[in-house]
Amino acid sequence: MRLKSSVRAGAAGIMISAASFVSAADVTLRGIPAGSDLYQTLAGGSLLIEQSSAEQTPTSQEVVAAAQADYGRLLAVLYDQGYFGPAITITLDGTDAAAIPAVQAPRQISQAVISVDTGPQFRFGTAKMSPVAASTEIPEGFASGQAASLSVLKDAVAAGVDGWRAQGHAKAALAAQDLSARHTDRMVNATLRLAPGPKLRFGDLQVSGNKAVRRKRIIDIAGLPAGEVYSPDELRLAANRLRRTGAFNAVALIEADNIGPNDTLPITAQVTESLPRRFGYGAELGSLEGLTLSAFWLHRNLLGGAERLRIAGEISGIGGDSGGEDYSLSARFERPATFNEDTDFYALAKIEQLDEVNFFSRQLDLEAGIERIASEERTYTLGLGLRRAQTRDAFGENQYTLLTLPLGAEFDYRNDPLNATSGYYLKAGITPFLAVSGADNGVRTSLDARAYRTFGTTRLVTFALRGQLGSVYGPDLSEAPADYLFYSGGGGTVRGQPYQALGVDLGGDNVTGGRSFLAVSAEARVAVTDSIAVVGFVDGGYVGAEEFYDGSGEWHSGAGLGLRYNTGIGPLRVDVAVPTSGPETEDDFQIYIGIGQSF
Repeated sequence: MRLKSSVRAGAAGIMISAASFVSAADVTLRGIPAGSDLYQTLAGGSLLIEQSSAEQTPTSQEVVAAAQADYGRLLAVLYDQGYFGPAITITLDGTDAAAIPAVQAPRQISQAVISVDTGPQFRFGTAKMSPVAASTEIPEGFASGQAASLSVLKDAVAAGVDGWRAQGHAKAALAAQDLSARHTDRMVNATLRLAPGPKLRFGDLQVSGNKAVRRKRIIDIAGLPAGEVYSPDELRLAANRLRRTGAFNAVALIEADNIGPNDTLPITAQVTESLPRRFGYGAELGSLEGLTLSAFWLHRNLLGGAERLRIAGEISGIGGDSGGEDYSLSARFERPATFNEDTDFYALAKIEQLDEVNFFSRQLDLEAGIERIASEERTYTLGLGLRRAQTRDAFGENQYTLLTLPLGAEFDYRNDPLNATSGYYLKAGITPFLAVSGADNGVRTSLDARAYRTFGTTRLVTFALRGQLGSVYGPDLSEAPADYLFYSGGGGTVRGQPYQALGVDLGGDNVTGGRSFLAVSAEARVAVTDSIAVVGFVDGGYVGAEEFYDGSGEWHSGAGLGLRYNTGIGPLRVDVAVPTSGPETEDDFQIYIGIGQSF
């Protein structure tokens, strides 16, 4: 295949040492329609253009070096777009950059001009690849009449190889390629031949790099199906299972270069272990809820099998006006791959005191169960628990003991849990409880659904919606566990309304939680810059005495504005909200500060 290109050189410029810093050169790209896709692509590939917008002013030597590097970079971009006979000229203050020694650059450079003559665009005449596995998705650009892009050629080969690998042919590769160009017709003919190789099966998993985590446990957690037909998806899942334990800094599943006996493919899990212990802390501030402080200690390999033990404590309501201070201390143990590679065992113990506006509670929770990771997006839980509590509310003091059967499902299809711009999230829970003493039997249910959609190109606008439902079925309002009932108001439900401001009014300034709950929230997040966004939002909440929503309860709402600043750990969030409907409150506005979006 003969390809033609030219790079024009001019006379040498004045050779003066350039140790001093100068203002960034003004860069102009000529020969391509401004605003076109090709213009944007070339501008994105130019070091000169990138350098001109950098915060730090370059030296003239750096400008010359960038200009000289741009010849090759822009030529590669044009080849990738099907332009195989381009001419590129880059001048610095009128002198061809190719003729300026970088070590003797001019003292000052004020104008850089990139001139591009693309020449004709070549297109595919023949575009064939064989043999191709069933269900292989070949790029649309690899077809007769399409632009003869080198990246499309590479993508076509990759798609063909991946198609065979998905059928178990792990050693599929490009066997031969016939590429020829007809300059008179501006055509490129491409014929690709693949070699699928034999269908292989997984061999036994080998392990290297482990020190404290036992080899057998690594094999059990990975769950690579030895003896079954090779699958790149299974290989990816095995690596993800090891990563999600948190016991490893790095995981790589490496395929052997050579095929093993009986058409097996040996696989080696190369791991690098994380430090076993970790300590963390956090803080969140609300104008009404006050300050919340939290801390945790984590061991990621407690018994040598990637078991996790997390001990966490939290104090909330410090200096707030939402009742008294709340305390919690919990310990949670998790053992991955207990029943199979995707089913974990957990056990937890939690002591908690809640000193809320309308009730007081001290409780002990003991629970054990399993967590089934059905996929990277879907998780299910089943547990068995014992709950012992002492409560005080509008109905008086009570002590109860419950046997619980918590069941949960979580679907997370968001593109980013801390700053979602697309996808959806759904979390549902149902907890049947059997009263041993102090309460009646019943069922508590909850649902949290969220959806995200983004519009625009230059200034992105993300619309986020959230709906929450809750119900306590079985016991009467006076017999239901006080800490199982629902309230509305505050950062997690209705911003602008005081924390837990809405409940069921019993008269005489006595308020209790409701057996039914509904909350809706909507946000419009408008990007101002890459780091800053402004948010407008409105929230509404409902609490009723009935078991399920029937409209006989009461609504309230709030609205406000917020500011987001993106950081490496998620957006810093500041929201200011006011109440817009519902019972009268003494507060005119609320302020919420935290990390991550509100939902």
